Amino acid sequence: MRDVQARGHARPGFAAGLALAGAAVLSLSGCLATSPTLGGGSNTVSGAAGGSTAANANSNLERCDESLGTLAVVEDQSAPWWGYYSRYKLGSTVPVLRMMIQQSNCFVVVERGRAMNNMMQERALERSGEVRQGSNFGQGQMVAADYTMSPSVNFSQKGTEGGRLGLGGLGMLGSVVGAAAGSFKANEASTTLLMIDNRSGVQLAAAEGSAKNFDFGLSGWGWTGGLVGSASGYANTPEGKIVTAAFVDSYNQLVKAVRNYKAQTVRGGLGTGGRLGVQGGTTPASSKK
Repeated sequence: MRDVQARGHARPGFAAGLALAGAAVLSLSGCLATSPTLGGGSNTVSGAAGGSTAANANSNLERCDESLGTLAVVEDQSAPWWGYYSRYKLGSTVPVLRMMIQQSNCFVVVERGRAMNNMMQERALERSGEVRQGSNFGQGQMVAADYTMSPSVNFSQKGTEGGRLGLGGLGMLGSVVGAAAGSFKANEASTTLLMIDNRSGVQLAAAEGSAKNFDFGLSGWGWTGGLVGSASGYANTPEGKIVTAAFVDSYNQLVKAVRNYKAQTVRGGLGTGGRLGVQGGTTPASSKK
């Protein structure tokens, strides 16, 4: 009877210990949340751009003292990479690229996306006579795009590498819950940017960039044999962050290349047949003996 009573008196303390351990594990699981903080995110591209002025731009983003021309960003959503990328439900890459480009002041961005329909709608209203006099939506005001930039995501793989990291005992939590272990995985993304001259169709520049981060996880198993809770510092980080970082790397490399741009030349001129001739051809290189 004494043994039973002793065990009975011990149970309240034991239950309290289990409750404390459970609360600790749940706190690790991210069940507790704080109020949102404005500007408290960790996106690689953030802030704003107004004209040539950038606000709160990433200090690692390349900048230019003067713009090199006007540029439109066009995303080929029929390309194979888009089908894979869209599985992440991240949306178009164009908005973040356009802000990054304007923050750098290396190019002046012009609209060639869906907002173009609204621009043309305003012009149609002006022609119909429905808008006020002096609205001035007449012809000859739109700015041409000197260049077109085309982005692509080469691959974005979550968990390309991994491992287990034992954390050992965690005091009371370790003794009550039973075990805890951590894991880490590497997430990688590679992106490409192509820049085309709109007048000639010549590719002026191309750049590939990449980014990589590691996920660290912590998990514990409960006294009932099931999973009590888990916490992961970066496991639930949106894949978009690593893709965005890769685009920043691509863009930085492209800017470094075009800062010292030197046009490619072909003897005789571009598009006149080139230096490689074929038998019976009519180009200068073909007729050259």
